[in-house]
Amino acid sequence: MSTTSVEVVLVKSGRTKIRYPAELVGDDGARVTVTAPWAAPGVRDFGFVRFEPGDVFTEHYWRDRWFAVKEVRTGEGMLKGWYCDITRPAVLGDGELLVEDLDLDLWVSADGSSVLRLDEDEFEESGLAAHDPDAADAARRALDELERLALAGGLAGLLAPSRPSGDGR
Repeated sequence: MSTTSVEVVLVKSGRTKIRYPAELVGDDGARVTVTAPWAAPGVRDFGFVRFEPGDVFTEHYWRDRWFAVKEVRTGEGMLKGWYCDITRPAVLGDGELLVEDLDLDLWVSADGSSVLRLDEDEFEESGLAAHDPDAADAARRALDELERLALAGGLAGLLAPSRPSGDGR
């Protein structure tokens, strides 16, 4: 399969937070997968993981789910873990992958020993529950679902390549 360049556009609170080029490596109709190098300037040290120049992100976005899962590896290929964003379902069109970040995040370490819910305070302060309670409920359910999956043995099943329908298995 030949790769196609797309622009990932991450929107937060109605404003573009970041946009960066990525290579489209898969689209099964429900899940879009891209790969991209660390796009922000410099190093971002969260305390539990550092994102830095040379890191490679394989990012999975769904059109029918309220999250994105980003597998993070060093430039040498060592798995750091998975950074999961709670988002509205992604939209791919006209060379752009549009994703709306809803503040909640989850970190899962490479060995699965650390599963951290992040930014719940930012989510509460965002006011989403007041102006779009259905979206706030969907976001909370998505975070709970990802946390359950991570604690039950990781995200591998979620991220496994989907089989073509009608393959007889």
